[in-house]
Amino acid sequence: MKRLPAKFFRSEGGREPVKDWLKTLSSEDCRIVGSDIKDVEFSFPIGLPLCRQLAGYKDLWEVRSKLTGGRIARIIFYISKGEMILLHGFIKKSQKTPKKEIDLAIKRKKEHEKYE
Repeated sequence: MKRLPAKFFRSEGGREPVKDWLKTLSSEDCRIVGSDIKDVEFSFPIGLPLCRQLAGYKDLWEVRSKLTGGRIARIIFYISKGEMILLHGFIKKSQKTPKKEIDLAIKRKKEHEKYE
C-alpha cells in the first residue's frame, strides 16, 4: 500500500492553521490526533471509524479523533498530487459537521489549488 503523506495547508501569508490549532490542544490530545493522521497516511483508504468522505463533498475527507474527556476532533483534508492536504481542524460539538467548518475547508482548498 502506498503512503499518502500528510502536509499542512499553508496560507498565502505563510500560516499553517491546522498546525496552529494542534498547538492549542493538550499534549495527549495532540498525540492522539497525530497518531490518527499517521494511521490514515499509511492505510488510506482506511474507512470508518477513523476516516470518511464528507457526505455531499466528493473530494473532502475527515480524520475522526476521539480526544480526552469524550471530546471529538475532526481534521478536514483533500488529496492533491498524492498528498493529504490538512485544511482545517476543529472540535466537533454537534452530530452534524457545521457548514461553517466545511466552508472554511473549501476556501482553503481553493487557495491551495490556486498556488500549487
